[in-house]
Amino acid sequence: MENNFENKLNELEKIVAKLENSEISLDDAIKLFEDGVKLSDDCRKILETAERKIKTLTECEGEVDND
Repeated sequence: MENNFENKLNELEKIVAKLENSEISLDDAIKLFEDGVKLSDDCRKILETAERKIKTLTECEGEVDND
C-alpha cells in the first residue's frame, strides 16, 4: 500500500527536519507546514481506524470467551 502509515510518517519526519535545519523562504516554510499538517491528520485518521478495528476485535473475542 503506497499511502500507508509508515510512508506518511516518514514524509512528515522529513518535513520536520527541513523546517528545523534549513534556511528556507517563508513561502516554502508555509507550504511545508501545510503539507505536514495534512500528513499529521492522515496519520491520525489511520491510527483511529486501527484503534477502532482493535477495539472491535477485542470486544468480539471477549464475547467468544464468555460463551
